[in-house]
Amino acid sequence: QSWEKGQLHFEEELLDADYALNGFNWLWLSCSGFFYQYFRCYSPVAFQKKNDKNGEYIRKWLPQLKKLPGKYIYEPWKAPAGVLKDAGIALGKDYPEPIVDHQVSKQNMEKMSFAYDLHKEKQAELATAAKKSSGTKRKGGTQKKSPGKKKKAT
Repeated sequence: QSWEKGQLHFEEELLDADYALNGFNWLWLSCSGFFYQYFRCYSPVAFQKKNDKNGEYIRKWLPQLKKLPGKYIYEPWKAPAGVLKDAGIALGKDYPEPIVDHQVSKQNMEKMSFAYDLHKEKQAELATAAKKSSGTKRKGGTQKKSPGKKKKAT
C-alpha cells in the first residue's frame, strides 16, 4: 500500500497534526521522496530488533501480540498458523496484514543508489569538461584573468 494511507491515518489521529510535516515525514520514512539521503530509510523491523530485542515496547502497546514468541514479535505475519493460534492472533482481524513489502523497499533503495551514483558520475564529467573548455579558450591553453580596476594606494 501507499505511504499516503499512513499519512491520512496520522492526519486523523494526531492532536497536533501538521499537514506539511506529516506528509514529508511519511515520504522520508517510506523512501518515496527524492532526496539525497535516500539511504536513511528505517525498517520498523530491523530498527526495533536492534533496539528492543525482547519486544517489550511492542508487548506493552500492542497487547494482542504479548503472547507471541520473541522470534515473531516484529513480524507476526511470518509466524506459523499454530504459533498465531496459540498466541490468540488472527492476522487481518487482531493484527493487520503487512502493508509494506520490505524486500521491495530494499530493492527500491538499491535502484535509487544506482541512480544517484550515475548522477554523481555525470556531474563529475560535466565539471571536468567545463574546466577543460574554460582552459582552452585562449591561445596558449590557459585563459588570463582580467586585471580589473587597480586600487589606489592609501
